[in-house]
Amino acid sequence: MTAVAGAPAAPPLALPDIDGKVVDLASYRGRLVLVNFWATWCPPCRREFPSLSRLQKLFKPSELAVLAVNVGEDAETIFSFAGASEVTILLDRDSAAMRRWPVKGLPSTFVVDKRGKLALRAVGGREFDDAAIVAQLRGLLRV
Repeated sequence: MTAVAGAPAAPPLALPDIDGKVVDLASYRGRLVLVNFWATWCPPCRREFPSLSRLQKLFKPSELAVLAVNVGEDAETIFSFAGASEVTILLDRDSAAMRRWPVKGLPSTFVVDKRGKLALRAVGGREFDDAAIVAQLRGLLRV
């Protein structure tokens, strides 16, 4: 993952989860948040999705939250793919949230630091439980 120049404030993000409860990024202030924009029709998204759950298990909930923002799909499609994932799945049905973020394509992933700033980004698929990425995240926790 690469550093975001200037560490701008993260754009607003408040979307319903798969159960219809609205989740607001602002409520996660004080911990790291990995925000992943994805869709089930996207092959790299499908490949990396299990690593998001594995990453979540490597951190305490008070340290890191993983928000997987599905773009343009319905809850039934997502649930049949994601099942009982460890990550919080949010529904961006009209892609409005994605347009507010500097998304270059799917998948796009951002790490929001404890102060609510965009710290890291990745475009394209990754294995998020890779040791180098985990070390980057642990480093941000110490800041």
